[in-house]
Amino acid sequence: MDIQVSTGRVGDADVQALVVAVFKDEQAHEGFLQELDAATGGLIKSVIESEELKGKEGETVYVHLGEGRGDLKAKRLLLVGVGERDGYGAAQVSQMAGTAARALRARSVKTVGLITRGAEADAERSAAVAVEGVLMALFEPDKYRTSEKEERTIERLVIMTQGASEDVLRRGAERGRIIGESVNFTRDLANEPGAYMTPTIMAERARAIASEFGLEVDVLDQARMEGEGMGSLLSVARGSEEPPALIVLKYTPEGFTGGADGGGKVVGGGEGLLAFVGKGVTFDSGGISIKPGENMELMKYDMTGGATVLGVMRAVAQLKPPMPLLGVVPATENLPSGKATKPGDVVRAMSGKTIEVINTDAEGRLILADAIAYARKLGATQIVDLATLTGAVSIALGDVNTGILGTDQELIDEVIAAGREVGEKLWQLPLDKEYTRQIKSDIADIKNVGGRKAGTITAAAFLKEFADGISWAHLDIAGTAWGDDAKPYRSKGPTGVAVRTLLNLIERTARASSGGKGEKS
Repeated sequence: MDIQVSTGRVGDADVQALVVAVFKDEQAHEGFLQELDAATGGLIKSVIESEELKGKEGETVYVHLGEGRGDLKAKRLLLVGVGERDGYGAAQVSQMAGTAARALRARSVKTVGLITRGAEADAERSAAVAVEGVLMALFEPDKYRTSEKEERTIERLVIMTQGASEDVLRRGAERGRIIGESVNFTRDLANEPGAYMTPTIMAERARAIASEFGLEVDVLDQARMEGEGMGSLLSVARGSEEPPALIVLKYTPEGFTGGADGGGKVVGGGEGLLAFVGKGVTFDSGGISIKPGENMELMKYDMTGGATVLGVMRAVAQLKPPMPLLGVVPATENLPSGKATKPGDVVRAMSGKTIEVINTDAEGRLILADAIAYARKLGATQIVDLATLTGAVSIALGDVNTGILGTDQELIDEVIAAGREVGEKLWQLPLDKEYTRQIKSDIADIKNVGGRKAGTITAAAFLKEFADGISWAHLDIAGTAWGDDAKPYRSKGPTGVAVRTLLNLIERTARASSGGKGEKS
């Protein structure tokens, strides 16, 4: 899609359709709407007075302007309700843009002018999130359809902000393009069937990212993992014919002169190395503790945490923040076979800790344990891990909030704030020491499940055993990584959740370390 910017007169925009946000209970005689009403020959006033549009979030009105009516080159107009003016921030701009893109694509509109109202105070950010919203909205999970496939698309998008600098808008639009495409990259990985997204293929995709965008890459094979003592990760891979892979991507800013360990600034303003660790179970049958057959096909998305890390690092390489970053993805299948780990087996993790495997379907924590340990070996002092880890988080929080737990309250608060700014909600769950008692084993140091109570929390308590002593936050995205229903601004299927949150976390950290405030003004 060709992405352009404009600071000129709205009426001169050479596009098929214009998109305009309308606030709740806004009147046609107010500000910009008054100008637009005059340019459309009173159409805006007619729509509002007839109560076709009250400005509630998600409402739309689509109209054709007849020849000779009004003073606009564009002959189609989409009005999108965005709710209260006071609550109209970056997240709402993104959703408005996504809603508009899907509505106009459905009407075969190919060129769109999107007016970022109220964006003058931060035109760059508004341009970025508008482009993100459009690109994310156009993603469809129909890659393997041969019929009834969505072939229509928007060919040209013009971001329009009067009174702003074109250079500022271009900078924002480019950032939005990078982030939107990286979110969709993550969604595409998560949507791949297990046969087309094995650990080997996932590693190949990581190498391709590194080659295209300039990242360091290392992929540990089974022999190297055995040499590192990663018995916890390898115990999950044992039942599959597909070999596992531990994927490592590293970004270092050009000319970076950090410490000997390669560290830079981390959340909280200290020195260190921030790492993202993502669960990459490319297909999860449950192993010997096999899952029920119903909906097992969705377990192709059990590598979404890893896909998120790859998407983040893909964007980081292009956005070039002034801090080094590490991405680690343990990738494996979890299948039953004669070689598979059995309930009751004891495995030894890279850290030396022994684990009694009670349930082989609690495998994500087993592979993350060794990945976290390896990230620490590479110098990580601050870790955010992401995983479709527990069904319990969906029971607790549904598909609205991502569960977050950890050992560093400042880091947790920053992740939550970063998510709020981009419209991704996170809810902190407790991690009191009492929960750790549930994973104590009679025959090993710990066991991999803690019973039916507090399943999301005891899974995090397990991971804490391997992250103890460092700044760590854990995101359980099992409920938010997949959307069962389409929304006005997004298709059903993989959501790409947390890519934008983590990129915003990086931006906030870089800004704070350079003397700016964490909150974007």
